[in-house]
Amino acid sequence: MLVHLTFFDLDQTLLASDSDYEWNRFLVDEGVVDSAAYTDANDRFAAQYAAGELDIHAYQRFALAPLVAHGHEAMAALRERFVAERIGPSIARHAPRVLAFHRDRGDAIAIITATNAFVTEPIAAYLGISHLIATEPRIVDGRYTGEIAGTPSFQDGKIERALAFKAEYYPEAGPTTFYSDSHNDLPLLRWADRPVAVDPDPTLEAAASAAGWPIVSFRGETPPPLS
Repeated sequence: MLVHLTFFDLDQTLLASDSDYEWNRFLVDEGVVDSAAYTDANDRFAAQYAAGELDIHAYQRFALAPLVAHGHEAMAALRERFVAERIGPSIARHAPRVLAFHRDRGDAIAIITATNAFVTEPIAAYLGISHLIATEPRIVDGRYTGEIAGTPSFQDGKIERALAFKAEYYPEAGPTTFYSDSHNDLPLLRWADRPVAVDPDPTLEAAASAAGWPIVSFRGETPPPLS
């Protein structure tokens, strides 16, 4: 029997928050970065993402700057608290049920996210998901450079990364499902055999309605239908 391949976006899909944005806020709250300047930049990049105008390379230089300055070991200690304090409580209400359904069905499950791997690796582990496709920070001689390694898993890049993942791990996989909240993920949603809009932004909601895709909520009172 062919295995189903199921991709989940992370931020605002499995989570009722944006891990990238919240990590940056956490660094402000912990005094790791300059409060006013970093908050302004964080909000500016978030607005660009919402508008579909984000320069992912410029954003990652901003997001990775604390890693460049302080190194992996120091930031990893903060990251552990971040996941416990900020991410655990923000898991969308019905996300565990949806994940359990796909596990019980025998699906191959992967998170595919534009957020960098430093932030998302422990979140994937927290959710019990072993496959993570994230934007990879470039590391040279053991140090972060602030640049991206390879293709960022963002917009059209998500298709490239998903195809590479499928070819490497599940070349004989059957139907593909993709859950996402964001119009930035329309390329991969259109590629998937079963696209599902989850608590979608207005642009994605309109596109999903026009295309006849399922529109569900992982946060609402009523659990989403599963199939």
